[in-house]
Amino acid sequence: MASKKAKRSPSREREGDTESGASDAPGAFEQSIRRLGEIVDTLEDGDLPLEESLKLFEEGIKLARRSQAVLDRAEKRVEELLSVDDEGNPITREIDLEDDD
Repeated sequence: MASKKAKRSPSREREGDTESGASDAPGAFEQSIRRLGEIVDTLEDGDLPLEESLKLFEEGIKLARRSQAVLDRAEKRVEELLSVDDEGNPITREIDLEDDD
């Protein structure tokens, strides 16, 4: 069973590659999290050669870092949306819906 996952990995790597900016696409965060789960499952099986395990681990680290950056930006946006001034009035400003990246 792990061999099927291993055979799928290279094509899945290309599909999940968000280095080119695909992380901005709708649903990309969720797709990255799903892929990260697949990578963890595959690595936990322990049936891969070392070199392939290292490639998957590297992909997983990249996905985890990008996903954390997305979460950090979302948290910052929520904090800004919920902020109030000293008198309790909402603090408003233009919100750029585009990512900073």
